[in-house]
Amino acid sequence: MKIDRLLAIVVLLVGKRQVQAKELADMFEVSVRTIYRDIETINQAGIPIVTSQGAGGGISIMERFRLENKLLSADELAAISTALESVSSTYESFHQGAALQKIRQLVSEEEMHEFREKTEKWFFDISPWGEKKIIKEKMQLLNQAIDSSNIVSFTYANKKGQTGKRLTEPHTLVLKAGHWYLYAFCLEKQAFRFFKLIRMKDVTVLSDSYKRREINLSELPWERTWHRPDNMTEITLLVNPSGEPLAREWFGAESLTYENGTCIASVTYPEDDWLFRFMLHFGTHIEVLHPPHIRQKVKELAKQVVDVYEM
Repeated sequence: MKIDRLLAIVVLLVGKRQVQAKELADMFEVSVRTIYRDIETINQAGIPIVTSQGAGGGISIMERFRLENKLLSADELAAISTALESVSSTYESFHQGAALQKIRQLVSEEEMHEFREKTEKWFFDISPWGEKKIIKEKMQLLNQAIDSSNIVSFTYANKKGQTGKRLTEPHTLVLKAGHWYLYAFCLEKQAFRFFKLIRMKDVTVLSDSYKRREINLSELPWERTWHRPDNMTEITLLVNPSGEPLAREWFGAESLTYENGTCIASVTYPEDDWLFRFMLHFGTHIEVLHPPHIRQKVKELAKQVVDVYEM
């Protein structure tokens, strides 16, 4: 689109002192004549672009305008670049790569060494261990559906193992605790639901379109059910010495107290099948003390595991 090209040219010129028209034409796959028409349009919009002829000539933005309109500091540019690099570790996108390139073009040659030091100071690799090709393919399909506002169908297995067909209006892809989720309006339930991508199968983008609904992502709407007071249970755990590092990592140091040399963890979680499996994964490092019914349920599940291996 022309507006995208105009914006990209402005960003490029703010970051570089001078560029050749032929270079811009090759970059955007248009003619040199089109580039000069773009420059005229940018000038009419009030952004002073100057052109000079000759061997050392080219297209540039007025120096005073460049200095007065550098809206982002070096630290802010480095923060944006680090964020884009980190997201790219789990989701590869052409737009992220293009955005990174534009960000780097905003940094002058004199600042580039310092900029690289700042962006190399932090890196957040939020991708899982190993290649997750199937997840990436699902994300690409869902991203396409969100962009085009098309309804998506898929087969979904919930946490209880129940499988069914779902028709949804996809709104947002969410990365949480190392897993990708789809936040979508379920047409069957007539409400927003949270779907884990790894549980989705036969993802299909339909030709039917939808009108995007109003949501406020800053409120983390998918966490409302999790944190609902009537859904939470206080649990007291006995932590064996070998399990203290594990408990500290999962529950936080502030959740641990010590009574006569014994480590006790006090935590609050929703009571469901996930909770029982979660407690089991600690093995012998942690023991549920309270409430009694959760202790009994974990005990029964542990016995079932033993029975499987004794067959």
